[in-house]
Amino acid sequence: MTPSSSASVSASRQPLTADALAGLVGPGRQLARLEVTATSPSTNTVLLDAARREPDEWPEVSAVVTDHQTAGRGRAGRAWATPQGAALTASFLLRPTVPGDSLGWAPLVTGYATVMALRDAGVGAYLKWPNDVVVEAGAKAIPGWGRWRKVVGILCEMVPRSGVDDEPAIVAGIGVNVSQSSAELPVPHAASLATLGATRLDRVALFRSLVAHLHDAVAMWEADADLPRVHAAVESVCASVGWDVTVAMPGGEDVKGRVTGLSDSGALLVATRDGEREVLAGDLTVRRA
Repeated sequence: MTPSSSASVSASRQPLTADALAGLVGPGRQLARLEVTATSPSTNTVLLDAARREPDEWPEVSAVVTDHQTAGRGRAGRAWATPQGAALTASFLLRPTVPGDSLGWAPLVTGYATVMALRDAGVGAYLKWPNDVVVEAGAKAIPGWGRWRKVVGILCEMVPRSGVDDEPAIVAGIGVNVSQSSAELPVPHAASLATLGATRLDRVALFRSLVAHLHDAVAMWEADADLPRVHAAVESVCASVGWDVTVAMPGGEDVKGRVTGLSDSGALLVATRDGEREVLAGDLTVRRA
Protein backbone atom coordinates (compact mmCIF):
# COMPACT_ATOMS: atom_id res chain seq x y z
CA MET A 1 0.00 0.00 0.00
CA THR A 2 1.04 3.58 -0.56
CA PRO A 3 1.42 5.92 2.46
CA SER A 4 -1.85 7.67 1.59
CA SER A 5 -3.77 4.41 1.31
CA SER A 6 -2.27 3.24 4.61
CA ALA A 7 -3.52 6.41 6.27
CA SER A 8 -6.97 5.84 4.79
CA VAL A 9 -7.02 2.27 6.10
CA SER A 10 -5.91 3.45 9.55
CA ALA A 11 -8.71 6.02 9.65
CA SER A 12 -11.26 3.41 8.56
CA ARG A 13 -10.34 1.22 11.54
CA GLN A 14 -11.40 3.77 14.10
CA PRO A 15 -13.76 2.04 16.58
CA LEU A 16 -17.46 1.92 15.77
CA THR A 17 -19.41 3.43 18.66
CA ALA A 18 -23.02 4.23 19.48
CA ASP A 19 -22.14 7.94 19.44
CA ALA A 20 -20.75 7.64 15.92
CA LEU A 21 -23.99 6.06 14.72
CA ALA A 22 -26.31 8.43 16.56
CA GLY A 23 -29.29 9.87 14.72
CA LEU A 24 -30.48 6.64 13.10
CA VAL A 25 -32.77 5.49 15.92
CA GLY A 26 -36.16 6.70 17.07
CA PRO A 27 -39.73 7.46 15.95
CA GLY A 28 -39.87 8.26 12.25
CA ARG A 29 -36.25 7.24 11.73
CA GLN A 30 -34.86 4.22 9.93
CA LEU A 31 -34.06 2.06 12.96
CA ALA A 32 -36.30 1.26 15.91
CA ARG A 33 -33.39 -0.02 18.01
CA LEU A 34 -29.62 -0.21 17.59
CA GLU A 35 -27.16 -2.05 19.78
CA VAL A 36 -23.45 -1.36 19.19
CA THR A 37 -20.86 -3.66 20.75
CA ALA A 38 -17.06 -3.61 20.84
CA THR A 39 -16.84 -7.33 20.09
CA SER A 40 -19.30 -10.10 19.27
CA PRO A 41 -18.85 -13.74 18.28
CA SER A 42 -21.70 -13.42 15.74
CA THR A 43 -24.16 -10.56 15.35
CA ASN A 44 -26.68 -12.97 13.82
CA THR A 45 -26.52 -15.28 16.83
CA VAL A 46 -26.89 -12.35 19.26
CA LEU A 47 -29.91 -10.91 17.44
CA LEU A 48 -31.58 -14.27 16.87
CA ASP A 49 -31.36 -15.08 20.57
CA ALA A 50 -32.56 -11.63 21.64
CA ALA A 51 -35.51 -11.59 19.21
CA ARG A 52 -36.56 -15.06 20.32
CA ARG A 53 -36.37 -14.30 24.04
CA GLU A 54 -37.77 -10.75 24.00
CA PRO A 55 -39.69 -10.24 20.75
CA ASP A 56 -41.50 -7.13 22.01
CA GLU A 57 -38.17 -5.46 22.78
CA TRP A 58 -36.92 -5.85 19.21
CA PRO A 59 -39.33 -4.22 16.74
CA GLU A 60 -38.77 -3.81 13.02
CA VAL A 61 -36.17 -2.61 12.02
CA SER A 62 -33.71 -3.27 14.85
CA ALA A 63 -30.00 -3.82 14.38
CA VAL A 64 -26.91 -5.13 16.11
CA VAL A 65 -23.54 -3.91 14.85
CA THR A 66 -20.14 -4.77 16.25
CA ASP A 67 -16.75 -3.21 15.89
CA HIS A 68 -15.13 -6.65 15.77
CA GLN A 69 -16.86 -9.94 15.00
CA THR A 70 -14.79 -12.88 16.20
CA ALA A 71 -16.77 -15.92 15.04
CA GLY A 72 -19.00 -14.98 12.14
CA ARG A 73 -21.17 -17.56 10.43
CA GLY A 74 -21.91 -18.07 6.76
CA ARG A 75 -24.13 -20.45 4.86
CA ALA A 76 -23.74 -24.18 5.58
CA GLY A 77 -21.98 -23.38 8.87
CA ARG A 78 -18.93 -21.80 7.29
CA ALA A 79 -16.80 -19.73 9.66
CA TRP A 80 -15.87 -16.15 8.90
CA ALA A 81 -13.43 -13.93 10.82
CA THR A 82 -11.79 -10.57 10.16
CA PRO A 83 -9.04 -8.44 11.68
CA GLN A 84 -10.01 -5.89 14.34
CA GLY A 85 -11.88 -2.96 12.79
CA ALA A 86 -11.43 -4.13 9.21
CA ALA A 87 -15.02 -5.07 8.34
CA LEU A 88 -18.55 -3.80 8.77
CA THR A 89 -20.57 -6.58 10.41
CA ALA A 90 -24.22 -5.97 11.25
CA SER A 91 -27.46 -7.89 11.59
CA PHE A 92 -30.95 -6.48 11.04
CA LEU A 93 -34.26 -7.76 12.37
CA LEU A 94 -36.92 -7.63 9.65
CA ARG A 95 -40.62 -8.32 10.13
CA PRO A 96 -41.80 -7.84 6.52
CA THR A 97 -45.54 -7.76 5.93
CA VAL A 98 -45.35 -9.99 2.87
CA PRO A 99 -46.97 -13.32 1.94
CA GLY A 100 -45.19 -16.35 3.35
CA ASP A 101 -44.33 -17.65 -0.12
CA SER A 102 -42.27 -14.52 -0.85
CA LEU A 103 -40.01 -14.78 2.21
CA GLY A 104 -37.42 -16.50 0.02
CA TRP A 105 -36.68 -13.07 -1.41
CA ALA A 106 -35.13 -11.95 1.91
CA PRO A 107 -31.45 -12.54 1.01
CA LEU A 108 -32.00 -11.10 -2.46
CA VAL A 109 -33.71 -7.94 -1.16
CA THR A 110 -30.93 -7.58 1.43
CA GLY A 111 -28.34 -8.16 -1.28
CA TYR A 112 -29.94 -5.56 -3.54
CA ALA A 113 -29.77 -2.97 -0.75
CA THR A 114 -26.12 -3.85 -0.10
CA VAL A 115 -25.25 -3.53 -3.78
CA MET A 116 -26.80 -0.05 -3.84
CA ALA A 117 -24.86 1.00 -0.73
CA LEU A 118 -21.56 -0.18 -2.23
CA ARG A 119 -22.30 1.59 -5.49
CA ASP A 120 -22.81 4.77 -3.47
CA ALA A 121 -19.27 4.17 -2.17
CA GLY A 122 -17.93 3.99 -5.72
CA VAL A 123 -17.69 0.20 -6.03
CA GLY A 124 -19.16 -1.59 -9.07
CA ALA A 125 -20.95 -4.22 -7.03
CA TYR A 126 -23.34 -6.95 -8.19
CA LEU A 127 -25.30 -9.74 -6.56
CA LYS A 128 -24.14 -13.34 -6.89
CA TRP A 129 -27.17 -15.54 -6.24
CA PRO A 130 -28.22 -16.19 -3.60
CA ASN A 131 -26.31 -14.28 -0.92
CA ASP A 132 -22.96 -12.84 -1.99
CA VAL A 133 -22.05 -9.41 -3.31
CA VAL A 134 -19.24 -9.47 -5.85
CA VAL A 135 -17.15 -7.22 -8.07
CA GLU A 136 -15.54 -8.17 -11.38
CA ALA A 137 -12.00 -7.14 -10.58
CA GLY A 138 -9.63 -10.10 -10.59
CA ALA A 139 -6.51 -9.98 -12.71
CA LYS A 140 -6.82 -13.70 -13.37
CA ALA A 141 -9.59 -16.26 -13.28
CA ILE A 142 -10.05 -18.37 -10.16
CA PRO A 143 -11.79 -21.75 -10.50
CA GLY A 144 -15.44 -21.42 -9.53
CA TRP A 145 -15.31 -17.62 -9.50
CA GLY A 146 -13.74 -16.47 -12.76
CA ARG A 147 -12.65 -12.83 -12.43
CA TRP A 148 -15.34 -12.11 -9.84
CA ARG A 149 -14.34 -11.41 -6.25
CA LYS A 150 -16.51 -11.62 -3.14
CA VAL A 151 -16.67 -8.47 -1.02
CA VAL A 152 -19.83 -9.13 1.04
CA GLY A 153 -21.45 -12.18 2.58
CA ILE A 154 -25.12 -12.25 3.59
CA LEU A 155 -26.85 -14.71 5.89
CA CYS A 156 -30.63 -14.58 6.42
CA GLU A 157 -32.15 -16.75 9.14
CA MET A 158 -35.70 -17.13 10.43
CA VAL A 159 -36.26 -16.29 14.09
CA PRO A 160 -37.67 -19.40 15.85
CA ARG A 161 -41.34 -18.87 16.68
CA SER A 162 -42.52 -19.23 20.26
CA GLY A 163 -46.18 -19.60 19.15
CA VAL A 164 -48.08 -20.58 16.03
CA ASP A 165 -49.57 -17.08 15.71
CA ASP A 166 -46.21 -15.28 15.77
CA GLU A 167 -45.50 -13.11 12.76
CA PRO A 168 -42.45 -14.27 10.79
CA ALA A 169 -39.23 -12.47 11.61
CA ILE A 170 -35.93 -12.62 9.77
CA VAL A 171 -32.43 -11.75 10.89
CA ALA A 172 -30.42 -10.49 7.93
CA GLY A 173 -26.68 -10.54 8.61
CA ILE A 174 -24.35 -8.52 6.39
CA GLY A 175 -20.56 -8.65 6.49
CA VAL A 176 -18.65 -6.19 4.31
CA ASN A 177 -14.89 -6.46 3.81
CA VAL A 178 -13.80 -2.84 4.16
CA SER A 179 -10.11 -2.20 4.81
CA GLN A 180 -8.42 -5.60 4.66
CA SER A 181 -5.21 -5.77 2.72
CA SER A 182 -4.70 -8.62 0.26
CA ALA A 183 -2.67 -10.46 2.90
CA GLU A 184 -5.53 -10.18 5.40
CA LEU A 185 -8.16 -11.75 3.13
CA PRO A 186 -8.89 -15.41 3.91
CA VAL A 187 -9.32 -16.84 0.41
CA PRO A 188 -8.12 -15.93 -3.10
CA HIS A 189 -11.61 -15.08 -4.34
CA ALA A 190 -12.18 -12.49 -1.58
CA ALA A 191 -11.74 -8.75 -1.95
CA SER A 192 -12.22 -5.70 0.24
CA LEU A 193 -13.22 -2.16 -0.57
CA ALA A 194 -9.56 -1.25 -0.03
CA THR A 195 -8.19 -3.84 -2.47
CA LEU A 196 -10.83 -2.78 -5.00
CA GLY A 197 -9.43 0.76 -4.90
CA ALA A 198 -12.28 2.45 -3.04
CA THR A 199 -11.22 5.72 -1.46
CA ARG A 200 -14.13 5.91 1.00
CA LEU A 201 -13.47 3.35 3.74
CA ASP A 202 -15.56 5.01 6.45
CA ARG A 203 -17.57 2.26 8.17
CA VAL A 204 -19.91 4.77 9.79
CA ALA A 205 -20.87 6.31 6.43
CA LEU A 206 -21.22 2.85 4.90
CA PHE A 207 -23.52 1.70 7.71
CA ARG A 208 -25.72 4.78 7.33
CA SER A 209 -25.98 4.18 3.59
CA LEU A 210 -26.73 0.50 4.13
CA VAL A 211 -29.51 1.28 6.61
CA ALA A 212 -31.11 3.75 4.20
CA HIS A 213 -31.03 1.37 1.25
CA LEU A 214 -32.30 -1.57 3.32
CA HIS A 215 -35.18 0.58 4.60
CA ASP A 216 -36.14 1.50 1.02
CA ALA A 217 -35.71 -2.05 -0.31
CA VAL A 218 -37.92 -3.59 2.38
CA ALA A 219 -40.56 -0.89 1.80
CA MET A 220 -40.53 -1.74 -1.92
CA TRP A 221 -40.86 -5.45 -1.09
CA GLU A 222 -43.82 -4.83 1.21
CA ALA A 223 -45.61 -2.58 -1.30
CA ASP A 224 -45.04 -4.85 -4.29
CA ALA A 225 -47.99 -7.27 -4.22
CA ASP A 226 -46.92 -9.51 -7.11
CA LEU A 227 -43.23 -8.56 -6.86
CA PRO A 228 -42.69 -7.11 -10.35
CA ARG A 229 -40.60 -4.22 -9.01
CA VAL A 230 -38.60 -6.41 -6.63
CA HIS A 231 -38.05 -9.02 -9.34
CA ALA A 232 -36.86 -6.42 -11.86
CA ALA A 233 -34.66 -4.60 -9.34
CA VAL A 234 -32.90 -7.73 -8.13
CA GLU A 235 -32.41 -9.16 -11.61
CA SER A 236 -30.94 -5.84 -12.77
CA VAL A 237 -28.05 -6.22 -10.30
CA CYS A 238 -27.70 -10.02 -10.42
CA ALA A 239 -24.42 -10.86 -12.11
CA SER A 240 -25.31 -14.56 -12.14
CA VAL A 241 -27.83 -14.11 -14.95
CA GLY A 242 -26.11 -15.28 -18.14
CA TRP A 243 -23.41 -17.29 -16.40
CA ASP A 244 -22.71 -20.92 -17.21
CA VAL A 245 -22.74 -22.50 -13.77
CA THR A 246 -22.70 -25.62 -11.67
CA VAL A 247 -25.06 -25.55 -8.69
CA ALA A 248 -24.33 -28.06 -5.94
CA MET A 249 -27.77 -28.91 -4.55
CA PRO A 250 -28.31 -29.70 -0.83
CA GLY A 251 -29.14 -33.33 -1.66
CA GLY A 252 -25.87 -33.88 -3.51
CA GLU A 253 -27.11 -33.37 -7.08
CA ASP A 254 -25.26 -31.00 -9.41
CA VAL A 255 -27.25 -28.85 -11.82
CA LYS A 256 -25.28 -27.54 -14.79
CA GLY A 257 -26.44 -24.98 -17.30
CA ARG A 258 -26.88 -21.31 -18.09
CA VAL A 259 -28.68 -18.99 -15.69
CA THR A 260 -31.61 -17.36 -17.49
CA GLY A 261 -33.11 -15.38 -14.63
CA LEU A 262 -34.99 -15.61 -11.37
CA SER A 263 -38.37 -17.21 -10.77
CA ASP A 264 -41.32 -15.52 -9.07
CA SER A 265 -40.12 -17.01 -5.78
CA GLY A 266 -36.53 -15.76 -6.18
CA ALA A 267 -35.23 -19.17 -7.21
CA LEU A 268 -32.53 -19.49 -9.86
CA LEU A 269 -33.69 -20.51 -13.34
CA VAL A 270 -31.09 -22.66 -15.08
CA ALA A 271 -31.36 -23.85 -18.69
CA THR A 272 -29.92 -27.36 -18.73
CA ARG A 273 -29.64 -29.97 -21.47
CA ASP A 274 -32.84 -31.51 -20.16
CA GLY A 275 -34.82 -28.29 -19.93
CA GLU A 276 -35.20 -25.42 -17.50
CA ARG A 277 -34.65 -26.15 -13.81
CA GLU A 278 -35.78 -24.04 -10.85
CA VAL A 279 -33.09 -24.11 -8.18
CA LEU A 280 -34.28 -23.08 -4.71
CA ALA A 281 -30.98 -23.51 -2.85
CA GLY A 282 -27.40 -24.52 -3.56
CA ASP A 283 -23.79 -23.42 -3.91
CA LEU A 284 -23.16 -21.81 -7.26
CA THR A 285 -19.80 -21.98 -9.01
CA VAL A 286 -18.93 -20.28 -12.27
CA ARG A 287 -17.87 -22.30 -15.30
CA ARG A 288 -18.02 -19.36 -17.68
CA ALA A 289 -19.13 -15.81 -16.89
